[in-house]
Formats: sequence, structure tokens, C-alpha cells
Amino acid sequence: MATAQKLIGIKRIAWMFLLPNLLIFGLFTFLPIILNFFYATSGGDAILLAHRPYVGTENFASLLSCTDYLDPNTCRRDVFWRAVYNTGWFVVLQVGFMVAFSLLTALILNRDIPWRGFFRSVFFYPVLLSPVVVALIWKWILQRYGLFNAGLEDVGLSSVDWLTDANWAFFWIIFVSIWAHMGFYTLILLAGLQAIPADVYEAAEMDGASRWRVFSKITMPLLMPTMIVVLVLSLIRAVQAFDEIFVLTGGGPGSATTLILQYIYETGFASRPQLFGLAAAASILMAVVLLVLTLLQLRVTRGQAEN
Repeated sequence: MATAQKLIGIKRIAWMFLLPNLLIFGLFTFLPIILNFFYATSGGDAILLAHRPYVGTENFASLLSCTDYLDPNTCRRDVFWRAVYNTGWFVVLQVGFMVAFSLLTALILNRDIPWRGFFRSVFFYPVLLSPVVVALIWKWILQRYGLFNAGLEDVGLSSVDWLTDANWAFFWIIFVSIWAHMGFYTLILLAGLQAIPADVYEAAEMDGASRWRVFSKITMPLLMPTMIVVLVLSLIRAVQAFDEIFVLTGGGPGSATTLILQYIYETGFASRPQLFGLAAAASILMAVVLLVLTLLQLRVTRGQAEN
């Protein structure tokens, strides 16, 4: 190290440690982002940029071309807009229910209940599983001749096409996603609850405050910074949902459970011809949404810190 300091200089020694990480980030993060912009502004199905003609914003115009944005059938890329609407509903329902269930679970696990450590482990365990494993387990349970339908038939009820009926399939992708990820957000909220000073609750108890008043006037205001982090993290994860849903339903039936990330994958890699430019444009639009969510998190968090 002394020799390196003499050769490089003390002021430049930090770059010796940073350079490997910068090269890795540049190769696998920044370079793909730059290439993605080139693909988004080029056309054709060739993979080499030298063989792709420049088309400007044509791919973006194709994706955003709609007569009525509330009706995907009037859009030039109707599957893209169905994926957008599916993603919107998925984000609203999945994030809303997951944050609510995570908060309720954290409140229960924060109390002095029997086997508290065991239940904390149980709720966190699905987070340790691979998303593909989670999807395969639930697919085995919910398929036409799966465990769930076998149980229904045993009690004299008719089986249900859980994964081939559009409404049920959408319900189950939300349910499975909540089941798989709720433990992570429960853990964050539990840490936030445990960071609240106990003497605040003792003072409220001495004043005779009701449980609801303690929750609404003490717990939630003090937990709000943690709630904001959980909300934004869950929003970003929900927008990027892919692997569990792809394995569980394949985006079907039809396009009933196709989300935006699956549309990007199928357009750029699974379809023939492979429309790399269209997929790249869709990914940039999704990145803009994620950027807005991140900026919103920073703005709200900064406002909470100032208050």
C-alpha cells in the first residue's frame, strides 16, 4: 500500500479502489442505458445498431397513438395499453392491500404475544424464496387439477378455473404477490414501530388516551417516514412485477394479467419479429414513471424531515 501511495499519490489512491466498481457499473448499468436510447430511436428487427435505421421518436409515437386513452381498442398498440391498465390496477390494489396488511401484521407482532419470534419468522420466510419457486408452488395449488380444486371436490363443490378465468387470475396474481413480499415490508414497519420511544405510550396511557387515539395521534405520525419508504419501495416493485406473474399465468388468459414488463420482454425477445426499438421505447416510458415515483419519495421525505 505504501508503494502504491508513492506511485499514484495519496490524493489518487481512492480512485484505485473506486475504479473496479465504476467499470462494472459502466459496463452493466450505464452502457445498457445508453444503448437502450439508441435502440428506442431506431427501427427494424436487426440486433446490430449499424443495421438499424434511425426513426427518431417513431416508436414512442406508435406506443402513445390512441384515439381514446381510456379504451385500449382504439390504440395502435392495444396490447401495450392493456398492459399499462393492468399494471395500473395491479399497482393500486397490490400496494394498497399489501401496505395495509403489512401494517396490521407489524402492529400485532409488535405486541407481547406468545411465540412472537416464531410468527415473525413465519411471515418473513416467503421473502427468502425465489419468485419462480413461489409461482410454481402456487401454480401447483391453483391449477385445474391442483391441490385447491382437489379440496373443493372432496367437500362436494365443483372445481374452479383459477388461472384461466380472467377475473380469478388477476385476483391470484395480486394475492400471490402480497403473500411473497409482505414479510419484507412488515419487517421494515416493525423496525419503525420499535423505534418509537416507549415513554410516549406511557404518557398517553397516564392521560387515559384510547387505543384508537394513541394509534391515530402517536403511532401513525411517528411511523409516517417509515410508511413513506414502504409505500414508494412497494410502488417501484409493483411496477416492475414480472417473474412471479409470468410463471403463474404467462400473462393470460389472453392479456388479462399481462403487465408492462412482460410486454417489454415479449415484444423485444419472445415475439417474431423481435421489435427491439418498440420494447426499448416502452422500457424508457416505464423508467420515466419510476423516476417520477423516486422524485416523489425524495420530495415527500424531505417535507417530512423539514416538518
